Amino acid sequence: MNRRALIVATLLAGGITAVASAQTAAPFPNKVVRFVVPFPPGGGIDILIRAVGAELGARWGHPVIIENKAGGGTLIGADAVARSPADGHTLLATVNQTMTSNRFLFKSLPYDPDKSFVPVMEMVESEQLIVAHAGVQANDLKEFMALAKRDPAKYPYGSFGQGTQPHLLFALMNKREGTDLTHIPYKGVAQLMAAVAAGEVAVSTGSGSVAGGLIQTGRMKPLAITSKQRSPLLPNVPTAQEQGFGYMNASIWYGLFAPAGTPAAVVDKINADVRAILRDPAFAEKNVTSRNLRVVAGTPQQFQATIREETVAVGEMVRAAEVKAE
Repeated sequence: MNRRALIVATLLAGGITAVASAQTAAPFPNKVVRFVVPFPPGGGIDILIRAVGAELGARWGHPVIIENKAGGGTLIGADAVARSPADGHTLLATVNQTMTSNRFLFKSLPYDPDKSFVPVMEMVESEQLIVAHAGVQANDLKEFMALAKRDPAKYPYGSFGQGTQPHLLFALMNKREGTDLTHIPYKGVAQLMAAVAAGEVAVSTGSGSVAGGLIQTGRMKPLAITSKQRSPLLPNVPTAQEQGFGYMNASIWYGLFAPAGTPAAVVDKINADVRAILRDPAFAEKNVTSRNLRVVAGTPQQFQATIREETVAVGEMVRAAEVKAE
C-alpha cells in the first residue's frame, strides 16, 4: 500500500471508529422507555411505577409507558425483559419473589435471577398487614389462629400466586401451628384484595397501599402487621410478634431491574433520576408515605446486597414450610 492510500485508509478507519463511539455514547434515553410490570394493573407496584413514569417522561422528554405482563408468578414479564436489548429502554418493575422465592418454587425458570438482570434500585419497602374478611369472627391474629385450628376448612387463605409472600407465610404458619388452611392463588394483588373483601378467601396479606381503602370502608379488617414495629398510620394494629407469632415477619420491596449487559452509565442515570423523584417531599407524601410505604431509593450495589441476604432467608422459609417446587 502506498503512502497516500495508507493515509486514506487510516482516516476512514478513524471515522468509522468515531461514528461507532458516538453511537455507543448516544444520550439516554433516546426513544420510548418501557417499564414492564409482571402483574395486572391496580396493584401497589403498578400504581407507584405509573406515578414515577409520569415524572420521568417529563424529565427525560421521551414517552414512558407501563406495560402489564401478568402471569406465571412474574415469570412472563421477567422473561420478556431479560430478552430485551440491554440499552436501558426496557426495564422491569417487580417485587421480591421474582429474584428470591421463584428460584425455590419453580423447577425451572426462563431467566436466571443472578445473571439475567442488573439491579437498578430498591425503590420502596412496604410493611405487610395480615388482613381478614370483615365477617371473620376475630379481631387479631391470636383470635384468628384459634378459629383456624378449630375449623380450618372455613378459612382458606389467598395469595397472588405460587411462591408469593402470602403463600409462604401461611404455609409456614400451617406447619408451625398445625393448621391446614387451603391455599387459593389469584392473578394479582388487586384481585386478591377483592377476593378477601368479598369473602372468597378468609385471610391474606396486603400492603397498606392496597388494603387501606378496604379497611377504611369496613370490607376487611387488619389482624396484625408483619413488621417489628407498629405502623404510624395504623397504630392500633399489633404486630404479629407482639401476639406471639414472631416468625411471621416480612416486608415487600418494589425494585427496578435492567437486562444484563446494560451499560453502567445508563443504570446510574436511571438510578439517579428515580432517586430524585422518590426523595422529593411532595412526591413522596402523595405517592409513598401516604400509602404506608417507605422510601429506600438506594444504590444498585445496596440493592444487590439486599437481594443476596433475602434469598438466604427465603430459602430457609421455603424449606421450613416444606413447599415443593412445581
